Parts: sequence; structure tokens; C-alpha cells
Amino acid sequence: MATARQFEDLKVWQEARQLVGAIYESTKQRAFHNDFGLRDQIRRASVSAMSNIAEGFERGTRKEFVQFLNIAKGSNGEVRSQLYVALGQKYISEKEFDALNEAAILLSRKLSAFIRYLEGCSSNSRVKKPAKHPVANL
Repeated sequence: MATARQFEDLKVWQEARQLVGAIYESTKQRAFHNDFGLRDQIRRASVSAMSNIAEGFERGTRKEFVQFLNIAKGSNGEVRSQLYVALGQKYISEKEFDALNEAAILLSRKLSAFIRYLEGCSSNSRVKKPAKHPVANL
């Protein structure tokens, strides 16, 4: 697996970001307009998944990173559950539901695989530290 130097390098973060964009697009539809609770909650849950991946990456240990990836996975499950509410209320079409739900399922699977990978690594460091550059004497 390639070494990530920043959270933006992580495929799981990139896919979470794409899902956030798709959720925001879907919730801009008129059908969602008056259901502030569901609209805001599904948006927050999708952003939470993406943000927890980033926050976990920026933490100091692999253990914390895994913990935040698990939280991201939980938030992603919340998105999937809320998609069923949106479908039931006819805020989204069956086709749109299928596409969003499949993206969320795929993200969940990738998060699970990444968690298993990290838990199987022997050392506690998870990112390659940037090379040290000498500081110019002023």
C-alpha cells in the first residue's frame, strides 16, 4: 500500500468526499426543501464520515486512526439509514437511492478493509514523516 503523506491522499477520504458532494446535490432537490431535519442530518452524517477520516489521520497513533475510521464507518451507516427514509418519503427516486446507497456501501467496505489493514501492521506509525530540511541560519 502506498504511503499517504496527507489525508487527501487516502482513497477512502476521496470517496467520502465524493459521497458528500452527491448527498448535497440530492438534498438540494425541492422534495427535501421543507424537511430540514432529515436534510441537515444526512448532510452532517456524510460530512462526519469524511471529517473523521481526516481527523483520525492527523492523530498521533495508528490506534487513534483506527478509532476514527470506525467512527467514520458508523456515520456512513447513518447516511445509508437516512437514505431509506428519503426513499420512503419519495424525496429521492429509486435510481438515485440505488446509486447513493451503493456508493455508501462501497465506502463502508473500503473503510473496513483499511481498518483491517491498519490493525495488521506491526508498527504504530502510519504515515511516512516528511524529510527534514535544514533550517537556514538567519
